[in-house]
Amino acid sequence: MLNTWIDHARALRETLLRDPYRPLYHYVAPEGICAPFDPNGAIFWNGRYHLMTIVQTRSEEGGVRHFWAHASSADLVHWRQHPLALAPGGVDEGIFSGGASLDPHGTPTITYWGLGERSGICLATSTDPDLDTWEKSPANPIIHQTSSGLRVDEEGRVMGAADPSAIWVHEGRAFLLTGNLLVLREYGLKLDQDRHKGDTAYLFVSDDLIHWEYLHPFYTSNRAWTRDDEDCMCPDFFPLGDRHMLLFISHNLGCQYYLGRYEDNRFYPETHGRMTWVDNAFFAPESLLDDRGRRIMWAWIFDGRDPETRDASGWSGTLSLPRVLWLGEDGTLRMAPPEELASLRTDLRSFDDLRVADGADLPLLGVQGTSLELEIEILPGDAARVGVEVCRADGGEETTAIFYDAREQTLKVDTTRSSLGEGPKSVEAAPFVLAAGESLRLRVFVDRSVVEVFANDRQAVMRRIYPTRPDSTGVRLFSRGGDAIMGRVNAWTMAPANPW
Repeated sequence: MLNTWIDHARALRETLLRDPYRPLYHYVAPEGICAPFDPNGAIFWNGRYHLMTIVQTRSEEGGVRHFWAHASSADLVHWRQHPLALAPGGVDEGIFSGGASLDPHGTPTITYWGLGERSGICLATSTDPDLDTWEKSPANPIIHQTSSGLRVDEEGRVMGAADPSAIWVHEGRAFLLTGNLLVLREYGLKLDQDRHKGDTAYLFVSDDLIHWEYLHPFYTSNRAWTRDDEDCMCPDFFPLGDRHMLLFISHNLGCQYYLGRYEDNRFYPETHGRMTWVDNAFFAPESLLDDRGRRIMWAWIFDGRDPETRDASGWSGTLSLPRVLWLGEDGTLRMAPPEELASLRTDLRSFDDLRVADGADLPLLGVQGTSLELEIEILPGDAARVGVEVCRADGGEETTAIFYDAREQTLKVDTTRSSLGEGPKSVEAAPFVLAAGESLRLRVFVDRSVVEVFANDRQAVMRRIYPTRPDSTGVRLFSRGGDAIMGRVNAWTMAPANPW
């Protein structure tokens, strides 16, 4: 039996290694169809970054059980698999989203949504220096759901009992948030109750981590920012600079955030932003604070293949690159990949002062591939659109365009011609404004089926692509509506970080 397992493991590894769409340096599920693949339980502990993800087992009869997988890294680039952190058992029949932090006593503590009639919000702790072993609280569920994902208490108050945030400690007391998807669906939309429409989260407090008191909705959403059919799930709340940030998703429109004030146990959003615009493919954010004081987040990026193709491949589940978040001097959000990713750079090719005439395409000779990082500084001049094409076939039959649209003041990734086969075909457009005379500084990461773009540390866009042609590896600069100067272009081939 053991030799059979070994043979099967080798065969699976060979299959995954030969898949042209499996990313090489984004964190990927080591095996299996993982959907959802929410990142959860992120925590920096004993010098390592620990990250959990939802994974599944599927029976031949079609049954699905949800677990938490666990990996850790010393450098945010190379990840080691640990034993499963959490498995169904006791009061929970499945493990869904939650967070991790230190409790008031400094103990690593997980909060999670336990599935099942007898469950709700649950808690687990670890005293293992490697966090290999987690013990569920005998008090689980610490917040009991009266129906799936929500709770109606003795006073008739309705609140969420799903997707808890990590615990935070304020003035000696422990707090957590729960999400409102099921409240929105059952009371806001089905029963048309206005007070339960839109996104919000619910605040709970405890002095012993066993008994939790519901306080009130944590914030009031604004219809100028979000729609009344949007929820707040996967909440992640933390200080950022002199403000506080709430990262969350709505299931229909994906990852987004608020920045604002945290006072008197309430959150007052002052600004709102999104991290996905044309769809919800950037999903389920999770973050941690490391020993350098950096706030680092990940998100699950959806698989864009047809379900039949995905299932036949034997794998699914990809996380975004880690993003470091901070506030700029103007109080707005900044984001950039961590410096550790530079350790994967190989084969540098540099170009200086390249002039791209209006309507021209300029190939970057010697730069090609599907595992690249590009650094491009552009002086756009009067150009209406200026940027770069990646994964371009020799004749342009397939190509992915990344560019600044000066007229619409957006950063765009156009995947309408990325593939002659499967994959999302759309134009993702993120709000982005260049000041007069400001250069455009792009960092473009191509990782087989993933393209991530960062602009001037102020905006980022992600897309999935699935080119079919073997020559869809070229890189070209372009300008439309005026001449542009590419002041500096650096290109690297990125070494693989995943074991397979």
